[in-house]
Amino acid sequence: MRGYIFDLDGTVYLGDKMIDGAAEAIRTLRDRGDRVVFLSNKPIATRESYVKKLTKMGIPVTLDDVLNSSQIVAEYLLSQVREGESVYVIGEDPIIEELKRHQIPMTDDSDRAEYIVLSWDRQFTYDKLNIAFQAMLRGAQIIASNPDATCPLDNGQLPDTGTFIAALEVATGRSIDVVAGKPSLMAAEAARRHLDLPSEQIFMVGDRLETDIKMGNDAGMNSVLVLTGVGTREMAENGPYRPKFIVDSIKDVVHLIP
Repeated sequence: MRGYIFDLDGTVYLGDKMIDGAAEAIRTLRDRGDRVVFLSNKPIATRESYVKKLTKMGIPVTLDDVLNSSQIVAEYLLSQVREGESVYVIGEDPIIEELKRHQIPMTDDSDRAEYIVLSWDRQFTYDKLNIAFQAMLRGAQIIASNPDATCPLDNGQLPDTGTFIAALEVATGRSIDVVAGKPSLMAAEAARRHLDLPSEQIFMVGDRLETDIKMGNDAGMNSVLVLTGVGTREMAENGPYRPKFIVDSIKDVVHLIP
């Protein structure tokens, strides 16, 4: 038995268009008894929306089959926030809803927050950057949902949470405290627990070298780069994050052997 962690954007689909052969590949893996989980860094969509989208595309899933960076942030805060402490969120409704589901205490007063969640926010402003900057200076812990610089779409890319992290780190001169999503070992362990398999029996399949491939390598998994998203063969062969396998697309994953 093997386990497969699949990134979504750029790996299973691009925007609203499923990548050719994705549904058939997932079906083949499940039919032969392998375990599958989907792991996305995208915090502007709910896990419920992923279930609906994948099922509509012909890949039936349940809520338990989907992990995302918002859920990992919530689970981390659940283990960290003490009584009387609160969290200020820079992000959109999906990550706020995930924190509410986990009963994380939130505040609208950034000056009183011990934790700042920094996430992809398409209404990001200078004022929000300053809120995170001032909080970081006074010692609040900054937790980013994901480090992606961009998010791939079927017609291009959009700036993602990583651009906000970069601005904040340049302004303060130091790194933020926690990145919850890929490539963190926190994200790797969340997916490994779901699959309930040792790392060496797990394939981490994705299109980003600095998140998907780095996480797979760091966690001792079999990293697989698909060439349907951001990463290219040249980038993989010449960059610091070398995948164990490079395949044209997700449909080729079924043939890989650890």
